[in-house]
Amino acid sequence: MATARTQIPTTVMGVSKQNGQARSADLQSGSQPSTVLNVSQKGSSIPHTSGGIRFGDDWKKSLQLPQKDMRVKTSDVTATKGNEFEDYCLKRELLMGIFEMGWEKPSPIQEESIPIALSGRDILARAKNGTGKSGAYLIPLLERIDLKKDHIQAIVMVPTRELALQVSQICITMSRHMGGVKVMATTGGTNLKDDIMRLDETVHVVIATPGRLLDLMKKGLAKADKVHMMVMDEADKLLSQDFVILIEEIIGFLDRNRQILLYSATFPITVQKFMSKHLKKPYEINLMDELTLKGITQYYAYVTERQKVHCLNTLFSRLQINQSIIFCNSTQRVELLAKKITQLGYSCFYIHAKMMQEYRNRVFHDFRNGLCRNLVCTDLFTRGIDIQAVNVVINFDFPRNAETYLHRIGRSGRFGHLGLAINLITSDDRFNLKAIEDQLVTEIKPIPGSIDKSLYVAEFHAINQEEEEEKEAALDSPLENRWMVPGILHIIC
Repeated sequence: MATARTQIPTTVMGVSKQNGQARSADLQSGSQPSTVLNVSQKGSSIPHTSGGIRFGDDWKKSLQLPQKDMRVKTSDVTATKGNEFEDYCLKRELLMGIFEMGWEKPSPIQEESIPIALSGRDILARAKNGTGKSGAYLIPLLERIDLKKDHIQAIVMVPTRELALQVSQICITMSRHMGGVKVMATTGGTNLKDDIMRLDETVHVVIATPGRLLDLMKKGLAKADKVHMMVMDEADKLLSQDFVILIEEIIGFLDRNRQILLYSATFPITVQKFMSKHLKKPYEINLMDELTLKGITQYYAYVTERQKVHCLNTLFSRLQINQSIIFCNSTQRVELLAKKITQLGYSCFYIHAKMMQEYRNRVFHDFRNGLCRNLVCTDLFTRGIDIQAVNVVINFDFPRNAETYLHRIGRSGRFGHLGLAINLITSDDRFNLKAIEDQLVTEIKPIPGSIDKSLYVAEFHAINQEEEEEKEAALDSPLENRWMVPGILHIIC
């Protein structure tokens, strides 16, 4: 997938307690994303009528393709059978949207999933984070939408509000040439009146979190009796105790002949009970020959709790970061760390579940658009969030289990690209570190004195010349001026 590089401002004036964003002139003009996406497919540069592109025309010449992504990709996405998107007999208008997304060829999960989903069969699919699962279900979903019918035809269930907004934006962009596919995103924490007004009009695809969708169904607002496809993205989370009762109720509103697609990197034991009850002879896909992404290099730095901020500052000065996500284990520590990072002079946002939804939307939107280099967050941000510019993930607080660790580090190295995962380990974490290594069958190495940029930087000119000069000046200054901790100098200096 091609991602246009953005210029990320580094001037920060402070951190707002209310919305998790650093205050600067660059941010005050940022746009505010809406929570519910009311979509009208207009403004496409290519006509939707049959007379727009005539038989025999080279329709690909009319596409507005993004800049070609020349970054190295690993076998996680390149080990394919050699199929093309055109091999699946998709509508030309859908193919146009796929190519304009920058998707050139299907990834392994898309190769395995798309033809089976198009046949109407239930699917249980396991694939690594960041290997194209969203495309694996959205492409057949959009192909099967009948624009002559004015009711809800497909539902995508996701566990978090941010993921709902992300998936809906991909769906909208991909269907832009299809002549009127209506996509609606609905999540908790938003105005119910907006949803009521939206559902009074035609909606073909609903992308939602379980609680809000079930509420709309019970009120008779979201009529799902004619839904032919339901997708569960991050299905392991949706089948956890937090959501599984809601999911069971939602399925009760659907047509008995519906198709159910489950996608995740991991699945709990409870999936077997769910499968036997709700899926009909599901086609099982398992592309998890190993759990961690091949493009992610994992390191740990052994520090005391009091040294963590100093170590983080040293990492910032030594690494070439496009964008980074920094994880903490509590909302209070997220806010405290974001404030400290800002005081050190780095641009920083923060996000967690206790923030108002409109502020969460704003932070997610602005970080994704490159208005800030670093984001501090809780595990709210571990599920499915795809930001191509993120090349470094730092576990400021080491996660408590292997599943959380796997989803956290999967925020870098997206779609076969390269990335770093750096873990700050205290004496309390050392046994947990070994347990996670054993469970994931992976190796987390001690951080070396210098990290080869080729492990995580695709283009060596990603950071502008002015920043490089500032970094070189900092490295020429005395040690005591660099906020370095003597106890870890031998590790990362």
